[in-house]
Amino acid sequence: MGNKQIPYRYDVVGSFLRPAELKKARQEFNNGKITKQALTEIEDQEIIALIQKQKELGLHAVTDGEFRRRWWHLDFIAALDGITVYDFQTTAFGITTDAQGTYVSDKLAFPADHPFLEHFRFTQKHAAPLLAKQTIPGPNMIFLDSLILSKHYHEKPVYASIEVFKQDLIAVYQQAIQAFYDAGCRYLQLDDTSWGGLFDERFRTLITNNGLNPDQLLEDFQEVTEQALANKPKDLAVTFHFCKGNFQSHWLYNGSYEKIAKNLFSIEQFDGFFLEYDDDRSGGFEPLQHLKDQRIVLGLITTKQGTLEEPAVIKERIQAATQFVPLEQICLSPQCGFASTQEGNHLSEEEQWQKIRLVKTIAESVWDDA
Repeated sequence: MGNKQIPYRYDVVGSFLRPAELKKARQEFNNGKITKQALTEIEDQEIIALIQKQKELGLHAVTDGEFRRRWWHLDFIAALDGITVYDFQTTAFGITTDAQGTYVSDKLAFPADHPFLEHFRFTQKHAAPLLAKQTIPGPNMIFLDSLILSKHYHEKPVYASIEVFKQDLIAVYQQAIQAFYDAGCRYLQLDDTSWGGLFDERFRTLITNNGLNPDQLLEDFQEVTEQALANKPKDLAVTFHFCKGNFQSHWLYNGSYEKIAKNLFSIEQFDGFFLEYDDDRSGGFEPLQHLKDQRIVLGLITTKQGTLEEPAVIKERIQAATQFVPLEQICLSPQCGFASTQEGNHLSEEEQWQKIRLVKTIAESVWDDA
């Protein structure tokens, strides 16, 4: 284990389908039928069982499956100082559904008692001797959703300028990264779909309509991320996961990675990048030529549905990627989590585990050091 590099040859993005027992408990809690304490106890049990399952399947690092969250991103952001959450209905993913949004309503700050720190300690305790991998949304999720595209924010701006906001956002993430490190975290992943808004034509128009230049924003996104990672401890591995949106097997963004690849891959503090490559919407592997010496984790196995991919086809795609990046730098994973939200994607738990086994089997047949 000691000589294995993060990200691993076979790895996972982080979220897993919520078991029926957990969904039921969350519903009962929402309806006022059980206490927060009772819900937490069920979450604890289900996370312990999930970690055990990941260990049995041979993963090198395990997660809590994001079992305590409603959303992959919002629960973390909502617990920051200066953020307000609101409810709304959305049709963004091609289905009408209840959703929540956030906006910057006051000066941003990272609270020392952020609940995710305690969640991490719990996961780590039960993950031992394996590493616990912690996932949090990247800073630009707040930049794009809670400020730039936020009607609420524009009606009542908090910051004198984007520059002042950026400094606070950077400080929040520097403190968060240090806090997780102090809690024992050695594998942190920033999940950040906001970069998709910089190449999707519809979102570029929305950004322009809000008075900003999406190409300038690309520079801002890079700067914020680099500065957030500026004080990263040497022995903390940090990866970046990007997909084009994933909600109950539906997606959000269209377009090629080419527009963001140079800026994204220039962020040298990242140890690796998880990129979605499960269908034609992802485009070709050409943007990978901009990679420096970080690892690239190809998300070639879809989590959107349960049909198992053909190993030969996946190996061919890995081979195709080697035209642009050495095999030595390539790893394999599912293209996203299995449940970016508590509802989860349209596949069964058994299909989910088969996908994980498939990733491991293929990786072990491709790389000697898997």
